[in-house]
Order: sequence, then C-alpha cells, then structure tokens
Amino acid sequence: MDRLWAPWRSAYIHMKMKPRCIFCVGSLSSSDAKKYVITRKAHAFSLLNKYPYNNGHVMISPYRHVGDLALLSRAELVDMADLLVETKKVLDKKLKPHGYNIGMNLGKIAGAGFDAHLHIHIVPRWTGDTNFMTVTAQSRVLPDSLDAMYKLLKGVRYAQTKRS
Repeated sequence: MDRLWAPWRSAYIHMKMKPRCIFCVGSLSSSDAKKYVITRKAHAFSLLNKYPYNNGHVMISPYRHVGDLALLSRAELVDMADLLVETKKVLDKKLKPHGYNIGMNLGKIAGAGFDAHLHIHIVPRWTGDTNFMTVTAQSRVLPDSLDAMYKLLKGVRYAQTKRS
C-alpha cells in the first residue's frame, strides 16, 4: 500500500476556530515569512493560503478589515487589481499552470471562511490536477510544502506598476 503524507493538513482538520482574522496582518513586515505574506502594496497585500487547493494558491486582500466590495476605496481596489495581475505573472513564470480559478467568496453562505475580510483567491490549475484522492478521499495531494512554495514565489520580485 502506498502512503501519501501531508502533515500540514492535520492542523486544519483539528484546528479550533480562532477569533482573530488571518487577513489582519498589520503593516509590520517582520512576521511576513511566518504569515506567508508574499508582497505588500500601500493598501493591499498577497499571501499564500495555508490550506491550499493547489500549490501556489495565493490570496489578495486589503489591509483594512472590510467584507463588502462597495466599501473598498479606489486605492484599495487598484492595489488589489495590480496584485492580481502581478501575482498571475509570477505564478505563470514560476509554476507554469495551464489555467486558473480566480474569484471571491462573499458572505458565509458563499463559502467565505473569513466573511468579514474580503479576499481574492488565485488558484493555479494543471491538466489532470484532480485525481482519485479528491473524489474518493476528499483530499488533495500537493507536491510542495508551503515553505518551499513561499521561497519560490518570494524570490521573484514583483514589478512596480506605474500608474497614470
């Protein structure tokens, strides 16, 4: 019998819901590696999902704790859009996926784990990335650890986006 080990998933399975918001990372960058923050802009940031659907699953969020798109400032929207484009370019370069799932779950009923702090999911996809494990065991097999993925993505400098 083959064994597939993914020990980081047990933390998710056994975790007790914590009251603190994972997207309220603050402005200090000293703990970025621990929180898997990849890049920061003035009003938004990107970070790896600690419980990813696929390798390279990145989330983009404003710093401000807000759950409604209509409440975002223009600057927050622009920074989030810039990060979305830049993150996709980095993932294209480093992981070479065949496609992406990109979207938001707004509201608890829509599947948002943190519905009071909106965020965009960027999930790289490859032909054949779903297999029997997903169907029969409701589990995903991810070939790279979060630390390895963070080092890979953090090593690519995000281009500075010029604004008019």
